[in-house]
Amino acid sequence: MENADQARELHERFAIELFNLVWDLMDREVRTPEEDDRMLHAAHASRFHWGEIGTPLEFERGEWQISRVYSVLKRPEGALFHARRCLEICEAGGIGDFDLAFAYEAHARACSVAGDASGVSKYMRLAEKAGEAIAEEDNRSYFVNELNTIPGFGKL
Repeated sequence: MENADQARELHERFAIELFNLVWDLMDREVRTPEEDDRMLHAAHASRFHWGEIGTPLEFERGEWQISRVYSVLKRPEGALFHARRCLEICEAGGIGDFDLAFAYEAHARACSVAGDASGVSKYMRLAEKAGEAIAEEDNRSYFVNELNTIPGFGKL
């Protein structure tokens, strides 16, 4: 039993540390190609570790982060794939509020990277509606600020 507990602790530690590393790299104004690769690999690795021990909430947040990384890197195919997975996990698990709003945001952002204006419009509407239902004001405000960073779509 001790080995199972140790393995769980390691998976959790790696999942969290890698998730945070991705944020650190994403927040940089300028990254080298090697840092872009590191960011992408860390996002996938974080999701892998959550997949070993997490819940649907961690799974969908991992998928969201991977989609965001692909969007930042202007790689629409990966962004769309992982945005879709994020939304599927939310729907299957009855996950709403902040997380559902961000699943729609991921779709809108991925569609923007793909040059799909109708997709952006569709998912922006869904994101705005879901964002209005976010219970906590700080989370709602944060969400709106993030939604406003989607290229080509001004302040809401």
